[in-house]
Amino acid sequence: MSFLLEQGRPRFAEYPDLREWPELLKLVVHQHGVISWQQARRHLSEKAVLSRVRTGRWRKVHRAVYLAHTGPVSDRERYWIASLGAGNGRPAPVAGLSALILHGFRPPRAGADEGGPIHTVIPHRLVDRNPPPGVVVHRSRLLRQADVCLTVRPPCTMPDRSLLDAAQWALSDVAATALIAAAFQQRLVSAEQMVSLLRCRGRLIRRAVIAAAVADAGGGSESIYEVEFHRLCKAAGLPAPTRQAVRRDRDGRRRYRDVFFDPWLLQVEIDGSQHMTTGSWYADMRSGNAVAISGVRLLRFPGWKVRHRPEEVVAEVRAALLAAGWKSAAI
Repeated sequence: MSFLLEQGRPRFAEYPDLREWPELLKLVVHQHGVISWQQARRHLSEKAVLSRVRTGRWRKVHRAVYLAHTGPVSDRERYWIASLGAGNGRPAPVAGLSALILHGFRPPRAGADEGGPIHTVIPHRLVDRNPPPGVVVHRSRLLRQADVCLTVRPPCTMPDRSLLDAAQWALSDVAATALIAAAFQQRLVSAEQMVSLLRCRGRLIRRAVIAAAVADAGGGSESIYEVEFHRLCKAAGLPAPTRQAVRRDRDGRRRYRDVFFDPWLLQVEIDGSQHMTTGSWYADMRSGNAVAISGVRLLRFPGWKVRHRPEEVVAEVRAALLAAGWKSAAI
């Protein structure tokens, strides 16, 4: 979400009524014009705070959270409102996909909407009290000081922790895998960081899917998926395909096909996580079109589906083979 990176730092001159309180002025500038009642009361009397709200110099944007100007709310300010609102007056770390965006992440098509909710995280012992609209508060038993990045404003979780949480909170396995692939492509995390984090975490939502996607994005495991696919075909009584078959396209160029059922002109492509990024997605569309133009049937599966939903893969391959003229011995 580039708007968070492009917005400039607020200027001290934008808050002339705070010049008498330099520490408060510094805090308001640091927080892009957003201040909580708890923070303001360290410097101003209750009467002074309420006077600013009553006269319109400050605007109440949530329970005990104020904007120290009368202009529209910027996207950066929305993040500060989410942080202070979720933390009951103290900054709570922005988390998950929202934290990745603060780190400069560009969400993939299969990930989450940029205009979606802002995710925050608080220690499990704390209570979530009426967060701002559009803010999701997660409570965590494992929120270490090392998990929080204080150099980004507002504070947010580190990239590896953010990615792990975003993958768990994603709406589907596909969205989780796409987020991991994009984060690796954009060099926000490394395989070593993610493997280390997975190793020290206990129970996780969709742990197997996340671990497979990390292994895939970190080093590529399509050949492993191809071996698994061959095993599935044998166990299901399907004909044995050819691995990495070489064919020539319409331009005469040599093309490698992951899996090819030669007599029935059925090609199966098994995609690793890198295929879920925007550039690969477009290149794969063109490649798929070329296969279709040549008269070959094409099926495509993400690697995680071969591993975690093999029955769906087998059913679709069997249906395609039967449609192409294959006669099952079971019929």
